Amino acid sequence: MKKLKLLFLLLLSVAFANAQTNVSGTVSGDDGFGIPTVNVIEKGTSNGTTTDFDGKYSLSVSSGATLVFSYVGYDTKEVAVNGKTSINITMASGETLDEVVLVGSRTAPRSNVNSALPIDVVGIKELTSTGQATFDKALQYRIPSFNTVQTPVNDATSLLDPYEIRNMGPSRTLILINGKRKNLSALLYTQTSPGRGETGADISAIPTDAIKRVEILRDGASAQYGSDAIAGVMNIILKDEVNKGSATLRTGITSEGDGEMIGIAVNNGSTIGDDKGFINYTIDFSKTNLANRPGTVDAEGEAGDFGADLADVQEFLSRNPDANNVNGSPENASSKFLINSGLDLSDNTELYFNAAYVYKKVNSFANYRTPYWRTVDDYPYLADFFPGSNPNTAGGYDGYVPTFEGLLNDYHGTVGVKTKINDWNVDLSYTTGGNTQTYTVSQSHNRNEVYGVSYNPATDEFEATPLYGANSQQSFNPGGTKFTHNVGNIDISRVLSDKVSVGFGAEFRNETFEVIEGELSSYDGGGADSFAGNSPENSGKFNRYNIGAYFSLDYDVSDAFLLSGTVRTENYSDFGNTFVYKFSTRYKITDNLTARASISSGFRAPTLHQIYTQKAQYSFIPGQGIQVGGLINNVSTQAKLLGIPELDAETSNNFTIGFGGKLANNLTFTVDYYNISVEDRIVLGSEIGATGDATNPLDILLNNNNLSDVSFFSNAIDTRTSGIDVVLSKKNIEIGEGDLDLNLSGNYTIQNERDGAVKDIALVANAGQSVVNATQEALFFTSRPETKWILGANYDINKFGFSLNNTYFGKTTFKQQGLSNDLRTEFTPKIVTDLGINFNATDKLTLSLNVNNLLNVLPEWSFKAENAAGDAILADAAATQNQSNLITFNQRYSQMTYDGYHFSQLGTMFNFSVNYKF
Repeated sequence: MKKLKLLFLLLLSVAFANAQTNVSGTVSGDDGFGIPTVNVIEKGTSNGTTTDFDGKYSLSVSSGATLVFSYVGYDTKEVAVNGKTSINITMASGETLDEVVLVGSRTAPRSNVNSALPIDVVGIKELTSTGQATFDKALQYRIPSFNTVQTPVNDATSLLDPYEIRNMGPSRTLILINGKRKNLSALLYTQTSPGRGETGADISAIPTDAIKRVEILRDGASAQYGSDAIAGVMNIILKDEVNKGSATLRTGITSEGDGEMIGIAVNNGSTIGDDKGFINYTIDFSKTNLANRPGTVDAEGEAGDFGADLADVQEFLSRNPDANNVNGSPENASSKFLINSGLDLSDNTELYFNAAYVYKKVNSFANYRTPYWRTVDDYPYLADFFPGSNPNTAGGYDGYVPTFEGLLNDYHGTVGVKTKINDWNVDLSYTTGGNTQTYTVSQSHNRNEVYGVSYNPATDEFEATPLYGANSQQSFNPGGTKFTHNVGNIDISRVLSDKVSVGFGAEFRNETFEVIEGELSSYDGGGADSFAGNSPENSGKFNRYNIGAYFSLDYDVSDAFLLSGTVRTENYSDFGNTFVYKFSTRYKITDNLTARASISSGFRAPTLHQIYTQKAQYSFIPGQGIQVGGLINNVSTQAKLLGIPELDAETSNNFTIGFGGKLANNLTFTVDYYNISVEDRIVLGSEIGATGDATNPLDILLNNNNLSDVSFFSNAIDTRTSGIDVVLSKKNIEIGEGDLDLNLSGNYTIQNERDGAVKDIALVANAGQSVVNATQEALFFTSRPETKWILGANYDINKFGFSLNNTYFGKTTFKQQGLSNDLRTEFTPKIVTDLGINFNATDKLTLSLNVNNLLNVLPEWSFKAENAAGDAILADAAATQNQSNLITFNQRYSQMTYDGYHFSQLGTMFNFSVNYKF
C-alpha cells in the first residue's frame, strides 16, 4: 500500500503552465476532396481531434509539437508545427498498417506498424460488409482468432453467446469502449458447451452502426489494463462524426424460409456550440424470428431411455418425427441506444462522455416433454394442463414444451476530462455499467410432492394439502442475475524527450454480483420442470473492490529500435495482492520491415459469478435424460464439508514474436507467434456422482438435496496455448475501371492442452473421479477450430462494390459426455462462402445484398476410433447408432450433437439493406 500512496502523491505533484498554439487546416485526398474523420494527434500525447465532413480540423497544441495525420486506407503523415497556425496536407492512399492505434500503449499512441505489439484494426465498412446481424457475429468472419457460435440448448445462454480469442475463453479477453473497461455480463455459462464456467462482456449488445473501428490487441496485457486481459484486449472506438448521419433498414431470411429478421438503425451527429464539441448518437431496433433445425428422433433410443413401449413411441413419432423439439436460433428482439460526445472546455481541456443502454428479449424452448417421458399415468393432471389430440391418452394429452423467456438490460457510461498540464497529458474518468438478466418459465409445472397445512372446518382438523402437482401454476418467475461495476481511472503520460515517454496511472473498481431470488414455486421441492428458480439460500448480493496502479516507460533507443516496459500492482479485497509486468520491443529492420516481441506475466481474478453462484440445474445426462444436478460455490457450508478450497487468481506468462511490413509490390503482412501458459486456471468441473458409500459426505449431500450429481469451481489445471497469426493484405489493385483489394488472414493453433495433472480434491480423487474428464478436456482445448483462415476480395467499380469472403473452419474435436472412451467426434473442415453486392444508387442512397453461406454448407461430424475397440464399435451399425443416440439425445441434435458445433447450422441466409445518408 505504501507504493500505491507514493504513486498517488506523484499524481498530485504536477504543476500548471504551458505555451499553446492553435493550428487549423484541411486534409485532402489524392482527388483533392476533403477527407472526413481523419485522426489528427499531437505526437507523443493523447491530445487530438478528427476532421469534419469537409476535411477541416482545428487543434490547440504545444508550440514545438508535431502533428500526426492518420486514416484507414491512407499513408500516415507527420508534420512539425514550427510556429505555423495553418497546415494543409494531402494524404496518399496507403495501408492500414499506418493507422494510429490507441490500444497497446499506456504512454503515447503509435501507428500500427510502429507498435511493438500485434494489433488488428477493423473498420466499420469491414464489419457491415459481412452482412451479419450483430457485432460479435461480424467479428467471427473478420478475425481468425475470434470465435463465437450459438449453442443448441440455450436457456439463459440464448441471451448472449460465448466468444473467445485464441481458444482462451470469454473471461480472458478484456473489452474496452473508447479505452474504458466495459462491464461483464450477469450470465455465467454453465451448460456443457464452449465457454462453460466463464462469463464475458455482452459485445453483441453494441450497435454496429455506432462503431468507428475496433482495435484488437492480440497479446497479454494484464500489466497495462488489469484482470481479464490474458488473451488480449478489444478496444471499441465509437463514432465521433458530425453532420454525416445515415439511416439503415435491414431485413433477412434463411433459405429454409424462417429466421426472418428486420431492423432499423439511425446514426447521426452534430456540433455543440461554435464547433466547441460534438455529439454522435445511434438508435437501433431489430427483431429476429425463430429458425428451427430439429433432427428426426430415433424410436428405439427413445423407448430404451424412457422405458416406454416402442409402439407408443413409434405412434407419437409417426405424427411428430422431430418429437416437437425446437432448437436452432431463438426468437429475439432488441432495442439499443448509444451516445458519444466531447466538449472543449478550454484550448487544452476536453470533457467527454459516452453512454449506452440495451434492452433484449429472447424466447427459447426446453426439450419437448413427450407423452412417454412425462406420462399421464405418473401425472394425471397433465391431461387437464396440456390437452391435445393424442387418441391414446386421457384428454388427448400429447406432451408439452416448457418455454424460456429471457430479459436482458445492459448499460454502460463514461464521463471524463482530458487536459494538458505542463506538458503532462492527464485523463481522469469515471465509468459505470451493469447487466441484468431475468427469466420467465411458462408452459411448465412443479411436479414435486410438497405439502402445506390447511384447516378443514368440516372435520375441525388441520390437513396436509399438496402445494404443487395438480395445484401447480404453469408460469414461474425463477429470478435471475445482475452484475454492476463502478470504475475510476486516472492516466497520466508525457513525452520527456525525443527518446523517452512515460505513463502512469491508477484504477479503482467496485463490483457487485446479485443472484435474484425466484418465487417459491419456481424452486420449492425441485422447482419448475425444465428450469429451477433461485432459492433464498442460493440468492444474495455480493461485492468486492480492487485498486491498482501501473507505470509504463517507452525508450526509443533509435528511430528503428524501441524498448517498452510496464509494471502493475493490484490489490483485491477478497484475495489480496498481485504484481505483473510486461516488456516489449520493436526493431525496424528496414523502412518496410519491422520485427517485434514481448514477454509478460498476467493474472485473472475469479469473477464474483464464479465465487458465489450456487444452484440446482437441469442438464442432459446421456442415457438418463434430463437430471437435476447441483452447482455449489466455494464459500458455502457444503464446500467446507466436502473440502473444496476457495478460488484464487489465475496467473499467466505470455511470449510473442513477430514480423510486419510492406513489400515493394504494396503487399502488407504481419506474422506473429504466441505462447500463453496459465497456472491455476479456473474451471467449472465435471459433474461428480455418488460414490456408493452412504456415509460419504458427497453421497449425503446428494441424497439430502435430491441431486444426481454436484459440480464446483476450482483452480484445477495449468494450460499452455501457442499458435501463429498471419495477416496478408494487398490493396488498390487496378483492374479495368475498378480497384481490387485482397486479404488473407489466419490463425493456426500449435498447442492447446493441459500442462500437468488435474488438481483434484481428495474426496473426488478417492472416488475415482475427476473435475476434468474427457468432455471437459475437449471443451477447453479442442472445441474451437484448430485453424481458421479468411480469404477476402473486394472489388469497387463505378457505382458497384462486390465482396467475396471464404472462411475456412478447421477440424474441431469433441469427447461428448456419455460417449465411449474408445471414440471421439470430429467436425469436418468446411469453407463458408459469403457474397456481398453494394449499389450506390446516388450519393446518398446505397443498396446492399449479402448472401451468407452462399453454398449452403452445414456442420458435419463423424465418429473416429481411438483404438481397436473403437473400430469394433464403428463396424457394428447398432452399436454406432447407440453411441450416436447418446450424444444427440436420440437424434434431436443430430446436426451438431448436444454439446455444440463450430459454425452456424442455419445454412444460407439472405440479408438486404438500404442505407440513406442525411
